Amino acid sequence: MTDTASAARNDRIAARLAARHASERRFRALGFFAVALSASVLAVLLLTMTANAVGGFKRAEVRFTLNLASGMLQVDAAQLQGDTAEKALETAGLKDVVQFAAAKALGDKAAAEIDPDAWREVASRIAADPSLLNTSFDVSLPATDDLASGLRGDGLPETIALASEMKAKDQLVTAFDPGFLSRSDATSPQAVGIWGALKGSMLTMLITLVLAFPIGVFTAVYLEEFATKNRWTDLIEVSINNLAAVPSIIFGLLGLAVFLGIFPYWRSAPLIGGMTLALMTMPVIVISGRNAIKAVPPSIRDAALAVGASRVQTVFHHVLPLALPGILTGTIIGMARALGETAPLLMIGMKAFVATAPDGFTSPSSVLPVQIFLWSDEINRGFVERTSAAIIVLLIFLLVMNGVAIYLRNRFENRW
Repeated sequence: MTDTASAARNDRIAARLAARHASERRFRALGFFAVALSASVLAVLLLTMTANAVGGFKRAEVRFTLNLASGMLQVDAAQLQGDTAEKALETAGLKDVVQFAAAKALGDKAAAEIDPDAWREVASRIAADPSLLNTSFDVSLPATDDLASGLRGDGLPETIALASEMKAKDQLVTAFDPGFLSRSDATSPQAVGIWGALKGSMLTMLITLVLAFPIGVFTAVYLEEFATKNRWTDLIEVSINNLAAVPSIIFGLLGLAVFLGIFPYWRSAPLIGGMTLALMTMPVIVISGRNAIKAVPPSIRDAALAVGASRVQTVFHHVLPLALPGILTGTIIGMARALGETAPLLMIGMKAFVATAPDGFTSPSSVLPVQIFLWSDEINRGFVERTSAAIIVLLIFLLVMNGVAIYLRNRFENRW
């Protein structure tokens, strides 16, 4: 009887072990499936955006030979020095010369489909290399939006036919557009650039970091190490936790009411945008900072106090350096959220059409998320590819910003 009971008990134990092992295998399989699904979705997203963005970094260009060998431009090489070069070439008739050469090489109908401001690119090229005067050289100038639409196949029938004819003759091509990274916003998808919004994002994020990081860290240090535990500190903690979950548009309304009320002439400025996003980012830094400080073992504090360190020295010489990696992790999360925000910046007016890059923290500006939002609402299909290209620029900016923060976090990481 004893042997039978023992065998039955062993069978039950073996059955339970088998069930546990099966449960563990199912859990690991589910975990692997979740990771694989997440990676697949991310890969599909990146591949789709990259495929769409390839065309966004290109533009339709008309190619022909520009002949200046006959002395058609009467301009002194000394006038091509400095900022007056473009004006001197315009006065000398470069615009008409480019139009005449295009009509001679391509025909009047095709020449009319060259962007009216295309001569400025020729002027920049001549200013950079004055030896091009009195010579013949090949140029590749931006086409009009209509011809670009015809090249994509979504224009008028006659424009599509003209684009097909020019493409067959190698007069119309799709070429990489380096100016997309150096120009600012424009009304034409052929002429738009991302530099103005990118610089605006850089300035706005700099203001956000400068304001949110020190204030958030000092708040976390005070609440965790120095503040007396009473109903007021409990109220402050609850308020900070609630602020971290407040919709971002509420911070935009706050920035509109407070910051623009104080500085009404700095509407759309990176300074106002940075202060608004700093309000949104600060609670995340405070919460992560408190958790990181709380995770430092009490023995570190006891050891510092035992050798004669003051309370402030203990916190800033021992506790804070050990908590810094955790604080930087929260900062990365907060800054990444701030970089992608659109709603609060729309509320403070950073949706304006800004054709030049900002030259300071108080200059009118846009930011990448708002620029992407505005382009996605355009009717012209040419903006669709430009929008995808801007998203890729935003992702690269985010990766670079987070990479620097992760490097600093790992640099300051200490183990005990």
